[in-house]
Amino acid sequence: MIDNYRHSDITGLIIKSYYNVYNQLSYGFLEKVYQNAMLIELGKFELACIPQKPIDVFYDNIKVGFYLADIVVNNCVVVEIKAVETLCGQHEAQLTNYLRATDIEVGILLNFGKKAQFKRKVFSTEYKILKDRPNHNNPRSIS
Repeated sequence: MIDNYRHSDITGLIIKSYYNVYNQLSYGFLEKVYQNAMLIELGKFELACIPQKPIDVFYDNIKVGFYLADIVVNNCVVVEIKAVETLCGQHEAQLTNYLRATDIEVGILLNFGKKAQFKRKVFSTEYKILKDRPNHNNPRSIS
């Protein structure tokens, strides 16, 4: 594993967990089944996992909605789980938007389709517009 990737130690364990789950369950189940199995696998590595973590979305400093991230690991990696034939641009855009809406910079998209498929995304905070929001110490934090 290349050590100069941001959070490579954690993403390496996430990918290892992904292949463990994929090899045992294969494809064909609902995303929730894979999410639950991933939580079990990630727990074996003593990673702090928060399933269905709400991510607030703001426009002009006003909350306009929220997303639910499948899993947030160690409060520094967003894991988005799919169970589709193949990943597409819409799936990547969803993960990018999760990263854009938070101070988290790293995300992994895992697909439990016919072929094992994952993508690692980085959206650096230097490209995010960080604005002060009322009652928020960290404007891009996840709640």
